[in-house]
Amino acid sequence: MNAQEQGQRATEGAGSAFQNVSFPSAGTTAHGYLAVPPAGHGPGVIVIQEWWGLTAHIKDIADRLAREGFVALAPDLFGGRVAHDSGEAVRMMGELPTVRAVGLLSGAVDYLLARPETDGDTIGTVGFCMGGGFVLSLAAQDQRISAAVPFYGVNRDGIPDFSRLTAHVLGHYGGQDDTVPPSSLGELRTAIESQSGSTPVLHLYPDAGHAFFNDTRPEAYHAESAALAWQRTTDFLRSRLGTSA
Repeated sequence: MNAQEQGQRATEGAGSAFQNVSFPSAGTTAHGYLAVPPAGHGPGVIVIQEWWGLTAHIKDIADRLAREGFVALAPDLFGGRVAHDSGEAVRMMGELPTVRAVGLLSGAVDYLLARPETDGDTIGTVGFCMGGGFVLSLAAQDQRISAAVPFYGVNRDGIPDFSRLTAHVLGHYGGQDDTVPPSSLGELRTAIESQSGSTPVLHLYPDAGHAFFNDTRPEAYHAESAALAWQRTTDFLRSRLGTSA
């Protein structure tokens, strides 16, 4: 990370997101948070935010992935804004159509693969809630994604067309989740299998609800499920991408 990028880092505060890099994407200048592993290089992983924005929680996930040996990039899809309540989050999410988000994320893939620290010619994606849905939408269109990990992903525009999917899919879902009910997973699994020929692994955590991985939300966080999901995620990413750790 060079001095210019370090200088672009935003401090935590009201309405601010964590940013330390900028890059061209979808006809604009996009920003994000980049975390590089101790080895200085490794396979790339895109971390896709929840509807709250590029918060300390998402930054922490990127940092954790870096400690596991991955070059992690969390694109800022809300242009520096962070939601302070669910009403604001709904509004901000509504202002970001899926097609626009996928365009911005494709630019992030370009940028991450071009980074000198990134090994290989494919990357992984990990996303949460809104971002989990974007994981699937991006992987359905971009064959540079070889590992897709949605956490309780919300498919706002319905299930994507998976006929071009080449990524392997590992999903994490809460058994007590009313937002993404377990009964919806059969349709998702069938769509992926029938359209791509690949069988996804969709884990269900019986005692967990929506956002069970978010340890900044005590009312939602389920520590045991989160720990298991993280171990499965890092093992999966290593199996698909390798690691420098």
